[in-house]
Amino acid sequence: MEATNRPAIEAIGLKKSYHDPKRGRVDAVRGINLRIMPGEIFGLLGQNGAGKTSTLRMLATILPPSEGTARIDGIDVVQDPIEVRRRLGFLSGSTGLYPRLTPRETLQHFGVLHGIAPERLAARIDELLGVFDMRPWADGRCEALSTGQRQKVSIARALLHDPAVLILDEPTTGLDVLATSAMIEFIESRRAAGTCVLFSTHVLSEAERLCDRIGIIHQGQVLACGTKEELRAQTGATWLEDVFKRIVLGGATA
Repeated sequence: MEATNRPAIEAIGLKKSYHDPKRGRVDAVRGINLRIMPGEIFGLLGQNGAGKTSTLRMLATILPPSEGTARIDGIDVVQDPIEVRRRLGFLSGSTGLYPRLTPRETLQHFGVLHGIAPERLAARIDELLGVFDMRPWADGRCEALSTGQRQKVSIARALLHDPAVLILDEPTTGLDVLATSAMIEFIESRRAAGTCVLFSTHVLSEAERLCDRIGIIHQGQVLACGTKEELRAQTGATWLEDVFKRIVLGGATA
C-alpha cells in the first residue's frame, strides 16, 4: 500500500539561486512544491525564464538545489543521485550525442553503462528503433542526422533502461508533424505502463491532449496546479491559452 501511495516525483520547498555578474543574486526557482504520482502525465507550463528548466534539472540531479528537498521514486536527489538516475530518464534541449557513433552504437553504449544484460539490451534497442522509426538510418553516424533524427536518438537513449520516471524538457522540439504525433502517442502510452511523466512544453495543444494535471510556473513559483477542469473553474476560461494568460497576468496563486 505504501508503494502505491508514494509519489513518483516529490519536491518540497525547492529553490535554486545563483549569482549573475550583472544582476547579482538571481532566484530562478523560489520554493516549488510538486507531488506527481506513478502513471500520471504532468505538464509544466511557463514562459522562457520562468524556472521550468532549472526545476527539471534539479529533479534530474543535474543541478543541486539551493534549498528544499526532492525525491524521485522515494530516493533523495542529493543524498543518492546515482540511484535516482537508475530510476529516471531525462531529456533536454541540450542533450548531446557522440557525433562519430551511430544511433545503434549510442544505445548500445548507454545500455552497457546502465548495466543492461546483453540479450535484453539487444531486444530493447531493436524495440526502440522500431518505436521511433529509426531503422533506416540506425547505422549512420549521428553527426549526419537531422535535428529531428537526433532528437529521436536522444529520446530513445532516455527510455533505454525503461525508467519509472521520465522528465522531458520540450520533447517535441525539432520534430516534424509525423514525428511529433508519434512522440505524443508514445507519451500517452506511458500512462497505461504506470510510468510517471513530467514534461515542459510551449505547445499548449500538447498539454491539452496529454496532461492529467498541469502546473503553471512564473518567476520561479508555481502559481496554479490542477486538472484542466480545475484550472478552467479557477479562471473562468475555456481555452488553455486563456487559462494560462489569466493565471500569469492576473497573478493568481494555487
